[in-house]
Amino acid sequence: MTRIDTVIFPVAGMGTRMLPATKVTPKELLPVYDTPLLQFAIDEALAAGARRIVLVSHPKKTAIEAYLAAEPELEDTLAEKGKSDLLRAVRTTRLPEGVDLKVVMQEEPLGLGHAVLCGGAEALDGPVGVILPDDLILGRPCLAEMVAAYDLRAMKSLVAAQDVARGKVSSYGIFDCNDASGSGAIPARGIVEKPAPEDAPSTLAAVGRYILSPEIFDVLEGIGQGAGGEIQLTDAIAALGSISAFRFSGDRYDCGSKDGLVDATLAVQASRARHHLRVAAE
Repeated sequence: MTRIDTVIFPVAGMGTRMLPATKVTPKELLPVYDTPLLQFAIDEALAAGARRIVLVSHPKKTAIEAYLAAEPELEDTLAEKGKSDLLRAVRTTRLPEGVDLKVVMQEEPLGLGHAVLCGGAEALDGPVGVILPDDLILGRPCLAEMVAAYDLRAMKSLVAAQDVARGKVSSYGIFDCNDASGSGAIPARGIVEKPAPEDAPSTLAAVGRYILSPEIFDVLEGIGQGAGGEIQLTDAIAALGSISAFRFSGDRYDCGSKDGLVDATLAVQASRARHHLRVAAE
């Protein structure tokens, strides 16, 4: 199985769809029931074996780094008051020993491809993972599923995928596959960024998890601007070739939208309630 030592988190966006909540709070720190979106993403990266987390952030989003920093005074206070559950919760925000954090800045909103390129300078050798934290996937850790399916000899990109309504394809990168109804890793001829519904080769859409060959950084350097005048990661993936879509087993929530955040919160609340019932029954 191929190792994925680096996971890049593009977190520089201003979260305009979630205003006014994101006026001072980064969207990645908005809570889904009792846990910030960023924590779900970090836990997923760790489950996939990440040894380095690279945050591609923005100078105005200092709260993200503060969230990941140690708070010894808070931990001491919780310990003194015997609040062990809260102490454990606070300690989960630390990266474990053997995993390091790198932070780079994306000063201008030049696209997802540009954000990944910014993170490339801090990537360890080998393929890299990319997680978009506002695409929350509950259930089995998605990136770990992808690592198990990734074959560096046969794939230069493995991209998480799910079916969307044809009327929504213009919001996604859409795969061009011989058989888009398959399961697991599905070879694709290409991927088209935000096509019109009548031009879309399928309704199988890329969502926010990627495993990318290190060659992606050279391609991003030379790809130029695409849709919206931005450097599109989809364009670089298409240029690199050897693409596979991956149907994951979990449930995906678009937590960059208000309704998606509410739906995810209700799902996590229900999951927590089931867990407590099981514990109480044991």
